[in-house]
Amino acid sequence: MKKKYKVTKTYQDINERIRSGKVVVVTAEEMIDIVKENGVAAAAREVDVVTTGTFAPMCSSGAFINFGHSAPGIKASNVLINNVPAYAGVAAVDCYIGATEPCLDDPLNKVYPGEFLYGGGHVIEDLVAGKTCYLEADAYGTHCYPNRKVAKEISLKTLPAATLCNPRNGYQNYNCAVNLTAKTVYTYMGALKPRAGNANYCSAGQLSPLFNDPYYRTIGLGTRIFLGGAQGYVTWAGTQHNPKVRRNQRGVPTAPAGTLWVMGDLKKMSPKWLVGASLQGYGCSISVGLGVPIPILNEDMAKYTAVSDDQIVTQIIDYGKDYPNGQSKSLGKVTYAQLKSGSIEFNGKTVPTVPLSSVVKAREIADILKKKISKGSFLLGEPQFTLPVR
Repeated sequence: MKKKYKVTKTYQDINERIRSGKVVVVTAEEMIDIVKENGVAAAAREVDVVTTGTFAPMCSSGAFINFGHSAPGIKASNVLINNVPAYAGVAAVDCYIGATEPCLDDPLNKVYPGEFLYGGGHVIEDLVAGKTCYLEADAYGTHCYPNRKVAKEISLKTLPAATLCNPRNGYQNYNCAVNLTAKTVYTYMGALKPRAGNANYCSAGQLSPLFNDPYYRTIGLGTRIFLGGAQGYVTWAGTQHNPKVRRNQRGVPTAPAGTLWVMGDLKKMSPKWLVGASLQGYGCSISVGLGVPIPILNEDMAKYTAVSDDQIVTQIIDYGKDYPNGQSKSLGKVTYAQLKSGSIEFNGKTVPTVPLSSVVKAREIADILKKKISKGSFLLGEPQFTLPVR
């Protein structure tokens, strides 16, 4: 039986309000107070769009690059960009460079812990910063593509096409990482001191996109988003999308759950929102700015977008022994309000918390989206179908 709402809006209604300059847009943080002061129904009537944001390392990121045909032509088998391997098994002069691919001469963890100073994420940042990169491609040669080697300088302006493609982004909740062993460990969650000397986490909490639409009712194929400083799109559920985890009374997952597959035109993006990252002892990555506008179609969406850090719980996991051995058992629960306070109580002691996600930049992204929508330069994209919930 379909639920009846006192307030109902369509994407067309809201986009018309955006075009006319009458739209009411607030950030996810602002929505918390509006619902608290006025109630869900009044907030649903008043607010049209809630903006979200997140900025953090997104390892499952990369770019499809077309580097242009040579004369004679080449069907590239191996491609290097600034000495970083790119996958060439796409087409003649297409390749995919992954954010976590290190350069060929990186010592990796031979000198432990490795620094991983340059990799695919840094190449992507250099390209969007307008820098010149050096590309080398070799091939086995065919009748239609006889060339066996190409070496040339490239820039984002000279590339025929470049598309940011992140198969997994915007993780809906993530673990709080500690280390219970007697030595420091280096992980994708950062360096973890022995005997729970610190607790690292990676989420913008109440600003994070999927916390504000926990059942993905407005997010799916065709949702228009802020991505890397430009407009992008949700194109599929991300890899490791797992919506079946336990949820609290508000529907918010209490462990890692949904993810987004996102894409956008790299040529329009900014090095401010695509930043190559080096995770000591672990590898290369890239920090990505992501923001999703949430349309307030009814009272449910108003309620969901009023979620606050003290209502969002995550699990404390041991990354020293349990996680690497595939035994991610929960050592306790903690709210994002507690994590953002700077310390948590764990195993009878006060443990400092360390964010890998920037709340300051997440707040800035939500504000940028708010201004663009308010000015009429960013319309909502209605999804053709929403992300799977089961």
